[in-house]
Amino acid sequence: MSVFVIILAIILGLAAAAGGFFLLRQIDSKKMVEAEAEADRLKKDAEADGRRIIKEAELQAKDIIIQARKEFEQEAKKAQEEQKALQQRLIHREESLDKKIELLDRRDNELQDKIKKLQTQEQDLKKSEEKQAQLLEQAQKELERVAGLTAGEAKKELVDSMVEEAKHEAAKKIKQLEEEAREEAEKNAKKILSLAIDRYAGDYVTERTVTVVALPTDEMKGRIIGREGRNIRAIEALTGVYLIVDATPEAVVLSSFNPVQREIARLSLERLIQDGRIHPARIEEVVHKAEKEVMDGIREAGQQATFDLGVHGINPEIIKLLGRLKYRTSYGQNQYQHAMEVAFLAGIMASELKLNVKKARRAGLLHDLGKAVDHEVEGPHAQIGAELAKKYGESPSIVQAIGSHHDDDPGSVLGNLIQAADALSGARPGARREMLETYVKRLEDLERIAESFKGIEKSYAIQAGREIRVLVQSDKVSDDQSIILAKDIARKIETELTYPGQIRVMVIRETRAVDIAK
Repeated sequence: MSVFVIILAIILGLAAAAGGFFLLRQIDSKKMVEAEAEADRLKKDAEADGRRIIKEAELQAKDIIIQARKEFEQEAKKAQEEQKALQQRLIHREESLDKKIELLDRRDNELQDKIKKLQTQEQDLKKSEEKQAQLLEQAQKELERVAGLTAGEAKKELVDSMVEEAKHEAAKKIKQLEEEAREEAEKNAKKILSLAIDRYAGDYVTERTVTVVALPTDEMKGRIIGREGRNIRAIEALTGVYLIVDATPEAVVLSSFNPVQREIARLSLERLIQDGRIHPARIEEVVHKAEKEVMDGIREAGQQATFDLGVHGINPEIIKLLGRLKYRTSYGQNQYQHAMEVAFLAGIMASELKLNVKKARRAGLLHDLGKAVDHEVEGPHAQIGAELAKKYGESPSIVQAIGSHHDDDPGSVLGNLIQAADALSGARPGARREMLETYVKRLEDLERIAESFKGIEKSYAIQAGREIRVLVQSDKVSDDQSIILAKDIARKIETELTYPGQIRVMVIRETRAVDIAK
């Protein structure tokens, strides 16, 4: 019994142990499942947190990269601007250095030229001193030789001296004849010029750089200006002329250096005032009509000039340019009338000299062609006119005469004729509307400047102030000094006076030998 009980107790103990083990195992298995689930959940949470942290890190990295890029671009831009400024300073310094180098080179060249001139003068001085020494030595030898001459030898010396004196007198006579011939030629030239002047006289039109248009009342100024200035702006834009409406009562001043545009503006404004309808559309219509009318008038004026002078075969473009001279002035002288006058004068002088009259008139008519466009093209009007004449098929002799009519040496007989006719037309007192007081004062100033130098006997302003003749005292001014004196007077005139064209300075030195026959 006790064994059974013991065995039963053992079995029950084993069963209880097995059940407890099984129960424990069930409990451990359940915990393991829960632990695994918890582990999976923690893993998923950790992975989610890791992705979130990585994403936040990426965003922060991107922000840092963008900020760094902006800072880099700003630094690069700043560095680029500093580099550009530095480059500009370097360029400026380089230009400044180039200018300084150029100035130094120019000064060096001037210095070298002065050194060469001084060396040349020094050499000339040495030669002069050597020559003087030789002459002095020869004179001493001649005195020594004469002191020991016999009567026959002295007689022969006297005869040789008389022969030399006769030769000298003959040379003086030849020079006198040459002077007389020159005076005769000048007299004939003056005769031809005076004949040309007597046979032709032209009316002169005084033109200015402004044109005044009269108004019926000052109220019209407001209508010309228009609301917010639209009318006056339209007129100025279409014509290229400035309108001054507040300077003169009951008048509008048109200001422009282009006389053709000023004439178009004048016609347009007068018609608008007469019509009374002043608005941008009407202004445009009237300006176009006035422009066509002025251009037709220019062409007709050019054709009329060629017809009056008997000059044919001129290119239509040149005819238009001739017509434009009708609205061009120089020192108050109308260039259209001036061109016709020069053509007539040149033709008259060519007739007297038995030259081609039509060719002379043609060159005279076209000589100031460049003044029709000199406000549009840069350069001297003579050169511009020559290029235009060559472009439109004029002969080489005509082109040469046009281009050289202001040169010291025109280079041809036709060029000399045009230069003389041009001087006659422009230099006569009153031709360029110069006031008498101003004209007389300029002549007085010319003579005053000339007589301010030492050794001057008398001075005369002639050729309407285009030439000043200065008589010097021969015992005080030598031939070489007279050349220098002419240059000094010319430089002083350039410095102190304002004058149109050129002024010729002529210094005259005369030596007179006087003897008495007893």
